[in-house]
Amino acid sequence: MTRPEPQDDRLRLDKYLWCARFYKTRALAAQAASGGKVKVNGERVKAAHALRVGDRLTLSSPEETRDVDVLALPGRRGPAAEAQACYAETPASVARRTAYREQRRLADMSRPQSDTRPDKRERRQLERLRRGQG
Repeated sequence: MTRPEPQDDRLRLDKYLWCARFYKTRALAAQAASGGKVKVNGERVKAAHALRVGDRLTLSSPEETRDVDVLALPGRRGPAAEAQACYAETPASVARRTAYREQRRLADMSRPQSDTRPDKRERRQLERLRRGQG
């Protein structure tokens, strides 16, 4: 039995996400795809979905959502510069992520900041406060 030749115009979704360095391992990429965190052209797909050049990926995480256009299919997991050449983030997605980052920065500035690390007593007080006991 002969194996069919791999097609150069397609690549598994989990392998693409791993090669393009969106996820650290291929297993994490497959888990994200099967968990509905990754959509291809607006549709929820499985990890084995064949990805093509021109497809639009939507990557969701608790903090942010990225919209990415597939420009090329990498042959291997190479350096970050090589991986970034395989996709382009949409301008709307970049603006959304920038606005979210600025919002987080302003929220962090509004919280009181200590000059030093809390000592044991202050840590216990903070812990009680976080648990709602005082």
